[in-house]
Amino acid sequence: MNTATVDAIKTRKLHIESYGCAMNFSDSEVIASIMGEHGFTQAADEHEADVIFLNTCAIRDNAEQRIRERLKHLRGTKSKNSDLIIGVLGCMAERLKDKLLEEEKLVDVVAGPDSYRDLPKLVAEVDDGGRAINVLLSREETYGDLNPVRLNSNGITAFISIMRGCDNMCSFCVVPFTRGRERSRDPQSIIREAVALRDQGYKEITLLGQNVDSYLWFGGGPKKEYKKLSPEEQESSVDFADLLEQVALAAPQMRIRYSTSHPRDITEKVVITMAKYPNICNYIHLPAQSGNSRVLEVMSRNYSREWYMGKIEMIRNIIPDCGISCDIIAGFCTETEEEHKDTLSLMEWSQFDFSYMYMYSERPGTPAAKKYSDDIPEDVKKRRLQEIISVQNQISQKKNQNRIGKTFTVLIEGNSKKSANDWVGRNDGNNMVVFPKEHYQKGDFVEVIIERATTTTLIGKAVKKSAPF
Repeated sequence: MNTATVDAIKTRKLHIESYGCAMNFSDSEVIASIMGEHGFTQAADEHEADVIFLNTCAIRDNAEQRIRERLKHLRGTKSKNSDLIIGVLGCMAERLKDKLLEEEKLVDVVAGPDSYRDLPKLVAEVDDGGRAINVLLSREETYGDLNPVRLNSNGITAFISIMRGCDNMCSFCVVPFTRGRERSRDPQSIIREAVALRDQGYKEITLLGQNVDSYLWFGGGPKKEYKKLSPEEQESSVDFADLLEQVALAAPQMRIRYSTSHPRDITEKVVITMAKYPNICNYIHLPAQSGNSRVLEVMSRNYSREWYMGKIEMIRNIIPDCGISCDIIAGFCTETEEEHKDTLSLMEWSQFDFSYMYMYSERPGTPAAKKYSDDIPEDVKKRRLQEIISVQNQISQKKNQNRIGKTFTVLIEGNSKKSANDWVGRNDGNNMVVFPKEHYQKGDFVEVIIERATTTTLIGKAVKKSAPF
């Protein structure tokens, strides 16, 4: 830097746009905290901003294309304000690095997920007339000491990031390359954040990680498997089930959710802990990705169809009414028609409450892109995806119809998108519930009797307010 300094950045407006997974939205709250400490306030929209950050996703090609289209749109905004600084942050920044500066002439700042503390300095470098980049990955950074600024918050629900990175090397996934190796946060910092949210009036928290079941804290040092710890480290270690219990006890009047689990790593201890504490929601997102063992091997998922079914049985045995959702990829490399049918049959057997369903999108640099040809024709992928969606819709419709006449405790999160006269919230199993407002308020826990249902939503009438647990 020549003349500009970090301290000189004062009273400027920042606009952050988040794309992709919940982790990205949580990261944006960390970014807002860091920039706020250096004089930035939140802009109402892009037109008011001095700096615009796009916090990006790279897990599928269409996510990256959305960002590129957004950058083209912002070209017009920058043409009217030559001092406007535009940054691309997150996974897409990490994957494409300096190509973004070369290809997209309006991008001034490129910063990866582990370099957000450096953003004020990067902006100052742009003030000096240059462009700035930092995409270094870290084995230590967790941002655990920061107080996230809750962006676009409903004041009721909030995310808490408990770990960063991923050590699984699923062949289709860019996350290990864009977010680095797993690092778990100090459990005491997580508990402090949960208690602070409770004191601010929040009613529900979601603990986030690429694979929360591999959370492990033993006082610092590189990530290890529990069985590889010394006896002393094992005695003082905190695994994910321990963390869930600690948070449940620290915030007994708050609902606790978590995402995402890896089928290989979720344990009976975690599910037993869920059953033990009424404020831990009975809902698990457990991505299968495929229902065929050979395809799972090609995906490097490190479990078989039978292993996955065993995990579902374990969950159902401990929590019979547990809500379970899934991720499914249609048309992965080398997938045959019979193997696709195995995915459909797994869905029918598992009876997922809902699923996130996608066509395979080859990501440059991943093991799959290096080893396998993306050999399933686009029209076949689309047809297989439609069949997957159709099966899930049938399951969801039937399950929701069976909920008619039942009563659920629902946390009111805000207005229904379709009517200002209705509230929307979720029950313990993560089902969306819509009902007339009457005299109830946002943040109330209410008992709602279900009167009708669609494939995705339960519709009913509130009976009374209730204690949360």
